[in-house]
Amino acid sequence: MTVTMATLKGSEAKISDESLEEFRMSIRGDVLTSHDADYATVRPPYNAMHPGKPALVVRPTGTADVVAAVNFARENGLLLAVRGGGHSIAGLSSVDGGLLLDLARMNGVDVDVEARTVRVQGGALVGDMDHETQAFGLAAPSGIVSDTGIAGLTLGGGEGWLRRKHGMSVDNLLSAQVVGADGQVRTASADSNSDLFWAIRGGGGNFGVVTSFTFQCHPVGPTVAFAGVFHPVADAENVYRQFRDWAKTAPDEISAMIGCTTLPASEHMPPEIHDTPFIVTGAVYSGDPEEGMKIIQPLRDIGTPLVDISGPMPFAGVQGAFDEFFERGTLRSYWKSTYVEELTDPILEIIVDKARTRPSKRTFVIAFLMGGAINRVGEEDTAYSERSANWMVSIDGNWQDASDDDKVISWVRGAWGEVHEHGTGSLYLNFTGVADEANTVGVESAFDKVNLQRLEEIKAHYDPDNFFRLNNNIPPAS
Repeated sequence: MTVTMATLKGSEAKISDESLEEFRMSIRGDVLTSHDADYATVRPPYNAMHPGKPALVVRPTGTADVVAAVNFARENGLLLAVRGGGHSIAGLSSVDGGLLLDLARMNGVDVDVEARTVRVQGGALVGDMDHETQAFGLAAPSGIVSDTGIAGLTLGGGEGWLRRKHGMSVDNLLSAQVVGADGQVRTASADSNSDLFWAIRGGGGNFGVVTSFTFQCHPVGPTVAFAGVFHPVADAENVYRQFRDWAKTAPDEISAMIGCTTLPASEHMPPEIHDTPFIVTGAVYSGDPEEGMKIIQPLRDIGTPLVDISGPMPFAGVQGAFDEFFERGTLRSYWKSTYVEELTDPILEIIVDKARTRPSKRTFVIAFLMGGAINRVGEEDTAYSERSANWMVSIDGNWQDASDDDKVISWVRGAWGEVHEHGTGSLYLNFTGVADEANTVGVESAFDKVNLQRLEEIKAHYDPDNFFRLNNNIPPAS
């Protein structure tokens, strides 16, 4: 039986049994069609809006398999999606009718304790990396949800609980192994293919499939000071303002956020917040836990909390503390983010209003404290170029019923637009959803003019035909 597949030209291609069998023989991992039993076991994406139905799934076990899959897709003109962890809000790790290159089986992590580095394969999740590095009291800056893929997180920038002390994920990337559109394997680092190394630090999956990353690690944990305080929405204005004022003097060891949402009943969450709208203030101090608890104490003194789960906590536990908010495959999600210099009173008023008028229970209105080490990197040193803002505001539309799509998406766009008017004009591509938009949405805003032009030129060098296009797409310079 032939397999009918979507092509780069928007047409269909017929892959014969003979071609498919020959391809299978070149792969040590899995090559699956919808008729194979294991097709249903493919790791699902996070966003239920974009489940995807690939005609062919390849689950490589190593770089050689990735090379074979890229060559097969290119030679047959097939539409290719790459799934690292599958946490793309925009659904860019899913494809209908094309070839899904799912790196889930490539999740190895290797720590060099003496060099304080960690090598992570392209299919590993944040939790995979933390499990290994924390065994040695080390951490590489990553995300705030342990189920997030290291690859997509890093290629888009990578903000997490260590961002103000140690910077973004891209600021700690030392090298990467990249399979290009031509099937060639390249090392990207400061000393090797330095233009490619610059581009993948924020330029997304435009330049190839990253099969491994090597990061600088830092001494963190195994115990850190953690603030997790939940307040009633009725006290939103007071909580947001006091949090903002506390954050003005927070040291770089503090990375923090504040947001409003609702969670269903769960054994993993305190009963006081089950199905109850709440404001959550979260903070992590990456230094001495005792000192950190003193610094976060003012957050615990705000108003009358519904519940306070703050205290010294294993860093790996902190990394998974927000997993409950973003369960894979259960929520439809459409997010938009924007950077602002400061949380001024007008911006705070908008955020508080949106926190109180969310269109769905699971919608999350969040402000992340940025700055610190992030802003000590030059805006042209990496492709990721937002190095001036002290805050990022993210309007995370999350819901379950497809009939609510239009309502929630429209609300998110409106809420985001009100905040964006007060911002730097930039946004975070990792927190940018796609509904009825092209996957180039937000690209021009995410990079300054100089960086975007350079990205287009590098794209033209490594991928002139835009083979890698299911991403926050940067068309090659003509």
